[in-house]
Amino acid sequence: MTPIVHYEDLGLIDYKEAWDYQEKLFAATIDKKIRIRNGEFELTTENYLLYCEHPHVYTLGKSGSPDNLLLDDHGLEEKGASFYRINRGGDITYHGPGQLVAYPIFDLDHFFTDIHKYMRYLEEAVINTLAEFGITGGRVEGLTGVWIDGDTARARKICAMGVKSSRWVTMHGIGFNVNSDLNYFSNIVPCGIDDKAVTSMQYELGHPVDLEKVKKVLKEKLASQFGYSYAS
Repeated sequence: MTPIVHYEDLGLIDYKEAWDYQEKLFAATIDKKIRIRNGEFELTTENYLLYCEHPHVYTLGKSGSPDNLLLDDHGLEEKGASFYRINRGGDITYHGPGQLVAYPIFDLDHFFTDIHKYMRYLEEAVINTLAEFGITGGRVEGLTGVWIDGDTARARKICAMGVKSSRWVTMHGIGFNVNSDLNYFSNIVPCGIDDKAVTSMQYELGHPVDLEKVKKVLKEKLASQFGYSYAS
């Protein structure tokens, strides 16, 4: 049976508000899985794909170092940015206007129970999206995310990834730099990597990119990669 995913575009939304919404869907899905395993077989779990943009914010994953944030409270205030320690994997990253954030809340029992394969599928969907705009994306061995010229000294990250998984239910996801203000990345050591740059579709192409078109293409590529359909 083809998995079904419920899609929702939250628009520009405060990071904590979106995080709380993710947590609500995540917790409800896990609760259903527990009840199903306890014999309530008439229940089914749902899958969700949330899109959004955030106001300027830095987030630090469980394995990250606070030293990778190069701003104090006053500096954050000057930049109009907030800061959160969060429960995903990975180190520090930035979200802001012009960046497409995608949060899949998937029950991987509908797909495959392999978190590494899940990460590679997310990367592949972004790589295939970039190709539609004439940009060649790829991977860097040992690192997550999507990179440009990843096998060269000019390697630069265009999409960061960090996820949380419990009972094979996922949350958090990707930050895809479309028209991002790259200056904000100079205030952190992105993902804890201090020897590689960050880029965006706008920077690579030399002009702003239609974010709505990128949303549509990535939505299609994710469905194709994971083999699901969207709820009508």
